[in-house]
Amino acid sequence: MTSTRRWLGTSRRKVFGASQRPVWKEQPNAFYQLVKAVLLGGFALAIIVPLLVVVSTSLASDQDVIDAGGYVLWPKHPTFHAYELLFSGGLVGRAILVSLFVTVVGTALALFTTITLAYATSRPVVFGRPVLLLVLFTLLFAPGIIPMFLMVKQLGLLDSLWSLILPGALSAFNFVVMRAFFMNVPQELIESARIDGASDFTILWRIVMPLSKAVIAVVGLFYAVGFWNAFFNALLYINDTAKWPLQLILRTYVLQGSSLSADQLGVDPPPQTQSLQMAVVVLALIPIAMVYPFIQRHFAKGVITGAVKG
Repeated sequence: MTSTRRWLGTSRRKVFGASQRPVWKEQPNAFYQLVKAVLLGGFALAIIVPLLVVVSTSLASDQDVIDAGGYVLWPKHPTFHAYELLFSGGLVGRAILVSLFVTVVGTALALFTTITLAYATSRPVVFGRPVLLLVLFTLLFAPGIIPMFLMVKQLGLLDSLWSLILPGALSAFNFVVMRAFFMNVPQELIESARIDGASDFTILWRIVMPLSKAVIAVVGLFYAVGFWNAFFNALLYINDTAKWPLQLILRTYVLQGSSLSADQLGVDPPPQTQSLQMAVVVLALIPIAMVYPFIQRHFAKGVITGAVKG
């Protein structure tokens, strides 16, 4: 036994060095630290510089845009003229309200649908497997544009904000993620609650959902970002410009800047500068950028919880 221990100690010293520390615990050398700092700094600049250009161009004056040749890295004469032009008309203000309504109501409805359906199919019920197969079928075979348009038309939802909400009220991917999380909830807790006389809704509200705050926050973030960034449904189903969401305004003005007239924007003469285009981009980015920091800790916890079992 003594000789075996001595041989093991000698082997460790040969592999890990005299300090007997694993390789992954050794301090990296200066060259490795420098390379890592350069790479991380390059990635950070690749993310920060475009955002800075967008914000700076939105705050730049017409002369700054002309001098810079289109896009400004740092405005010499910052001004909020582009934002004043946007909010002086009614189109962008209404578009922000439409996007907020669609995002808030759509996320709430989608979370309600996903949570209830995921909990129901995660329990041993008779109809659970057929419903699960039906939802998974939609994950593999998505409906086409024409069938969706005909269905929305038959339901009388054309030119209605509900046409932007109901088609995305359930995501098969988010449903699968939440159902897998619910299946890992300890069965003993649910059985003890049933013995105490709790109903299924009571168990879901008081036991399952408090234990699932992380995954609910992650799925809610996915839904909110999806509803906020969606513009294709509005392009198909909404003809009234007063009901356009902000993302459709952004797409129309950034890609086809001359297509929005002075009457639509509510200003005269119609602005045709990169400053106004970037101001619309900033307005589209602000809500998600404000919400994400509060969801980030739940997002990390949800990813870790879903990745580690046992």
